[in-house]
Amino acid sequence: MIKAVLFDLDGTLADTAPDLGHALNRQRIERNLPILPIDQIRGQASAGARGLLGLGFKIKLGDPGYEAMRDEFLNFYEERLCHDTHLFPGIAELLDELDARNLLWGIVTNKPGRFTNPLLQQLGLSSRAACVISGGDTAKYKPHPEPLLTAIKALAVEPSECIYLGDDVRDVEASLAAGIEPIIAKYGYLGNGGEPPESWGARYLIEHPKDLLSYL
Repeated sequence: MIKAVLFDLDGTLADTAPDLGHALNRQRIERNLPILPIDQIRGQASAGARGLLGLGFKIKLGDPGYEAMRDEFLNFYEERLCHDTHLFPGIAELLDELDARNLLWGIVTNKPGRFTNPLLQQLGLSSRAACVISGGDTAKYKPHPEPLLTAIKALAVEPSECIYLGDDVRDVEASLAAGIEPIIAKYGYLGNGGEPPESWGARYLIEHPKDLLSYL
């Protein structure tokens, strides 16, 4: 029996790409570069600053100037954290139903707590989630299973009693390594270099948040 549901944040629970994209495009504008369309940004939004800076400037960790670019991006993002960000359609109703069924739910994300906590507060979810594990709360990040294992320990459930909904291959890899059933949110960003989500190793994929209720 499933006792808990864990969610990824960016691209699964909330559509954060508009505000992440605004920060990236602000950097591009300041360097006299054309803005990138939101549809192009969505594919890298789950990868955070690393993925978006790679998209916008072809720069990667270890390259000269990367850390300064990353810090600038994060500062721009923090200034406009929840301007156009919103829950995906159907998520609010799904969370209401989980609450009505007395099912625990929490959030496990690689997004640093510096952004996760104020964002969830502005979305009205911080007091509702049974646990929130952000990037930096554990020594390892997804796809390592440690963040998910930390979450289920906080919820006092077994891995077999939990599912994890995410939109990135790292979410599937972390779930399987933790012994948790992964479910792919096909409505999300699905950033994995073009590999179809059906090839990521999860048995279940959903087209809409409400479809999760059918699985439960």
